Amino acid sequence: MRIFLTGATGFIGSAIVPELIKAGHQVVGVTRSDAGAEALAAAGAEVHRGTLEDPEGLRDGAAKAEAVIHTAFDHDFSRFVENCEKDKRVIAALGAALAGSDRPLVITSGVGMGSPGHGQLAIEDVFNASHPNPRIASEMAGNALLDAGVNVSVVRLPQVHNPVKQGLISPLIEIAREKGVSAYVGEGRNRFSAGHLLDAARLYRFAVEKRQPGARYHAVGEEGVEVRAIAEALGRGLKLPVVSIAPEKAAEHFGWMAMFAPMDLPASSALTQARLGWHPIGPTLIADLDAMQYAD
Repeated sequence: MRIFLTGATGFIGSAIVPELIKAGHQVVGVTRSDAGAEALAAAGAEVHRGTLEDPEGLRDGAAKAEAVIHTAFDHDFSRFVENCEKDKRVIAALGAALAGSDRPLVITSGVGMGSPGHGQLAIEDVFNASHPNPRIASEMAGNALLDAGVNVSVVRLPQVHNPVKQGLISPLIEIAREKGVSAYVGEGRNRFSAGHLLDAARLYRFAVEKRQPGARYHAVGEEGVEVRAIAEALGRGLKLPVVSIAPEKAAEHFGWMAMFAPMDLPASSALTQARLGWHPIGPTLIADLDAMQYAD
């Protein structure tokens, strides 16, 4: 298939490109920069210049494709609500380009949308329409397209990791460097689900090839890694003491990350594995944290 990929030079998108090409697909990757265009060309992909601020330009690129995978997202968390609404507009534009056809659109969300409540295991067949995370806008946009007959499926992400980046854990590393301690909230027994980068890339390929309207998939390799264990791994790597922060002091210590640091976000991928024959094989989150070059 000729697949239009947003976020093609990002952390996850740059792993999806070779996964798709290796499977025989033609990739048209979106980038805003000359450096991104050079990287995509070197990887064997076509280049489409575009930005999230220009959804109509992305729509034009999607209209010429046989399938679309949308991974791009503005990760400026100081404008998180606004960026979630921006993602909603982009998804609507991509879907409009595919309307009236069976061409698949795979969008991206977070595993939390599959949790019926705080600390409850997120599963694929749950969509919590009252979830407080603003990222719910992405799945709401997908649902609207599905109701309009567009072939939409969703890949929900946990903390996606390799030895370089780890989702929300990467900013925790910077906070630890700044504060001089690696911290967790309370007892640190809350959990983050996790999945390796290459496993996630493979799941996107499986999802777009499956072409199943309304499907939701979880890129989860580990259902829940305790945040205390994560903080201890960061303490080892950074050679910093590991401390507990009282809940009422979380905002002072973690800043914008205070909304995420105490969250309990376990998630399952059992249904994804059964339905797609996808099985995570990558290293664990703690193994990747222990393999990091923290001096870099």
